[in-house]
Amino acid sequence: MTKIIWDKSGERFYETGVKQGVLYPQVSGAYPLGVAWNGLISVTESPSGAEPNPKYADDIKYLNLMSAEEFAATIEAYTYPSEFAACDGSAALATGVMINQQNRSAFGLAYKTTIGNDVNDSLGYKLHLVYGAMASPSEKGYQSINDSPDGVTFSWGVTSTPVEVTGKKPTASIVIDSTKADPTNLATLEGILFGTAVLTPRLPLPDEIATIFTGSTIAAIALSSIVPADGAASISKTAPIVLTFNNKIASEAIIVTDATGVIVAGTKTLDGTGKILTFTPTSALTGTKVYLVTIGGVIDIYGQLLAAAVKDFTTMA
Repeated sequence: MTKIIWDKSGERFYETGVKQGVLYPQVSGAYPLGVAWNGLISVTESPSGAEPNPKYADDIKYLNLMSAEEFAATIEAYTYPSEFAACDGSAALATGVMINQQNRSAFGLAYKTTIGNDVNDSLGYKLHLVYGAMASPSEKGYQSINDSPDGVTFSWGVTSTPVEVTGKKPTASIVIDSTKADPTNLATLEGILFGTAVLTPRLPLPDEIATIFTGSTIAAIALSSIVPADGAASISKTAPIVLTFNNKIASEAIIVTDATGVIVAGTKTLDGTGKILTFTPTSALTGTKVYLVTIGGVIDIYGQLLAAAVKDFTTMA
């Protein structure tokens, strides 16, 4: 048996502060772009629900049914990124002219709080992620500058709509403890959240985060297929070129040229999965001619770079 000892040295933990806020406007259920939220003062989390609803039968308390839990918060800041305007019900009427009382957009949020103890006031941090947030109108108090001037602070009440999590109940909040999480996995996640030299910052959904942290192998980026196939002949002069990758693509620099290096004009589109890229020539290709597809600059959402390659095909007469 081991006797309990309270307040041992190094075990007097606390959590404080709020920093490195990032706003992720929601687009079609995803959060494809993050921007810094400077001037963040506080984020006060105030979940509600999870209240018992007792049921009685046979003259006794038969069971407790628990109500659904909801995540809510209050954000206070000295300023906010311009991308937050749509989340706050504002829209541009003209350059520099904003109107209020418009439809409000949902957003995601990330921020850090510091973990310390009695021997180290910067032991680590907790990374907080919020999904499906909606901001309520804020109160703004303007005062005359006096002998004790202060900056105007903005405050928003925030409610949320949970997102799906495979094998768990939907959630609107994830917290990651840097003192416990695998540092390599955490670095991978932060590269996605905050961006890198090759990745645009974005907020991944819970299932993707689970893949990063549960030891599931992230497949190396690869070209799964290309149509027309490499070396194919008698290809239609108006047929699109379709490239399928095994991972979602973050960026690419794919070009189509003829055998002499002249670039073919066309449009490129990615499907909803972000894995299938279609190149459609602006005009019909020349008959009985070799064309090259140079697959370069392909980077997936995990920052992996695909080795450059060149495929070719020949058009029909």
